[in-house]
Amino acid sequence: LFSNFSWDAAYERELQTFQDIGDAGEIWFGEESMVRIITWLEKHKVPLDSSVLDIGTGNGVFLVELAKSGYTNLTGIDYSPSAIQLSEKVREKEGMPNIKLRVEDFLAPSAELSGFDICLDKGTFDAISLDPSDAAGKRKLYVGSLCRVLKPEGFFLITSCNWTKKELLNEFREGFEILEELPTPKFCFGGRIGNSVTALVFQRK
Repeated sequence: LFSNFSWDAAYERELQTFQDIGDAGEIWFGEESMVRIITWLEKHKVPLDSSVLDIGTGNGVFLVELAKSGYTNLTGIDYSPSAIQLSEKVREKEGMPNIKLRVEDFLAPSAELSGFDICLDKGTFDAISLDPSDAAGKRKLYVGSLCRVLKPEGFFLITSCNWTKKELLNEFREGFEILEELPTPKFCFGGRIGNSVTALVFQRK
């Protein structure tokens, strides 16, 4: 499921749909996941010129929302060329030429990808975690890449549907400390209340 081919094929379809009817496709974790993060950035008075990296940007809609909220230094990466093509089309349609987009494999980032104030992840760590070939090794590579691209004291905001808060604290224990858990929708099952989505804010040590 998580081979390069299937993601590329999925974004090929979304690209075609966008060209046909102007629909950018799915927003992972829904609108409220974007609002939740933008609200946190605004509440903490994160400067609008902070450098922001969207890891696994997909259709780039999240970057467009950030740009509409006034953020000016935005970069999106995805290892799927079709995803980047789609996000370029979305960027053009929305008239946001300043959003930077590049094809990058976050597990082996290029040297230019560094010095970010903020890194965002909605579902990319989840996808990497489910890779049938050496998921544990890939999670380690991910944490290493994050340490390389994010400035010391920089913020990392992750939204996950596969990992609990406790598990994420363990995954990112080297190099990061937890600042806050963001409220996410709760569900009740068999009398127990849980969260289907976990959203955490880390700071790089």
